[in-house]
Amino acid sequence: MPLPRWLAHINKRVFNPVEVRRGVRPVLIHTGRSSGKTYRTPLDVHHLPDGYLFIPLYGPRTDWVKNVMAAQEARLSVDGQEIELRSPRLVKKKDIWPLVPPTNKSYPGISSESQLLRMDILGGGQEH
Repeated sequence: MPLPRWLAHINKRVFNPVEVRRGVRPVLIHTGRSSGKTYRTPLDVHHLPDGYLFIPLYGPRTDWVKNVMAAQEARLSVDGQEIELRSPRLVKKKDIWPLVPPTNKSYPGISSESQLLRMDILGGGQEH
């Protein structure tokens, strides 16, 4: 079960801007589906052989997931480098988790049936 929506609203307005300024976590750069505004969302990200896996702790109906799905693209800022991403799709954790390095932590509210967001690196490169 995803985390509560009220917590997502607090994170979006209070904690996310702080995390983006700190520059420590990977940041997904995406365009608002209605506003056209550029948003920066710090997220838990896992590198895959051909792309990245994002963990939507508030479920797949959260704004950043909807924005990425509508735009069909986004950028990921990692260690001062921006990586172009395409082909977003929701995948079940049980189907994708075997590709994730075994050292990764567990997440509250994320089960084997939870939907996670997978994206490919533009051009299929091995960037990280």
